[in-house]
Amino acid sequence: MSGSEVERREAHQAAVDALADVAPEPGVAKPDPILSASGVRRAFGGLVAVDVERLEIERGTITALIGPNGAGKTTLFNLLTGFDRPSRGTWEFDGRSAKRLRSYQVAQAGMVRTFQLTKALTRMTVLDNMLIGATGQLGERMWAGLLPWLWRGQEAANRARALGLLERFQLADKRDDYAGELSGGQRKLLEMARALMLEPRMVMLDEPMAGVNPALKESLLDHIKELREEGMTVLFVEHDMDMVHEIADWAVVMAAGRVITEGTPEQISSDSRVIDAYLGAHHDGAAR
Repeated sequence: MSGSEVERREAHQAAVDALADVAPEPGVAKPDPILSASGVRRAFGGLVAVDVERLEIERGTITALIGPNGAGKTTLFNLLTGFDRPSRGTWEFDGRSAKRLRSYQVAQAGMVRTFQLTKALTRMTVLDNMLIGATGQLGERMWAGLLPWLWRGQEAANRARALGLLERFQLADKRDDYAGELSGGQRKLLEMARALMLEPRMVMLDEPMAGVNPALKESLLDHIKELREEGMTVLFVEHDMDMVHEIADWAVVMAAGRVITEGTPEQISSDSRVIDAYLGAHHDGAAR
């Protein structure tokens, strides 16, 4: 194990240890938050989809965002990543206000997200899908397009990085296939791999296991753990509590647009508010 890998694992363990002293309360302050949101509200006419008074995500950890359908989880993702605009509220990413940033600016700042319904460009090859994820490409500028010696090296580096990520996500043999030919699980892998082309500091995954067959689910779990081991912060939406218990360091529970509690997976599983708002619905269904 290299020195950098040891340092990253030690940093992660330090982040987890710091959470041990954090009270399991909604909106509780974290020792070293990479993302902080305050008073974020989104209303659609008379329907309030999100009303989050306070939320902090600890740097270097995996945090699960859970809750019943309609709790506002995806809407919150959309607000924080610039795909939607709030009725009010502020939020910061890594010490910088992100309230007025557009989605591409949020990604360039180091916070990328995937979608519940994947956004692969189906009529482009897998490799081309990866390459459009690279930022700051000189060859895309009109004046530089006439001077290929300025961007050929960068293009070669981007291609090498893309191929390396496809190898890592077991998609290298699909690089020349159209993305539309991939299975649902493979598209999830492609979207995660493409997100890493930006070398982010935080990755937000919206239901990464939805529609994925069991054979690929374990692979996706391992990839998510690897993101944390590489020093990234992960925030993911999930309904499967077994998965939350397996990989999450912390969990945030939403219901009716609000954060109702936070804590370790063990703490929130025994919280009556969670049982009533989320787990209780599953138990009732199982009982019937």
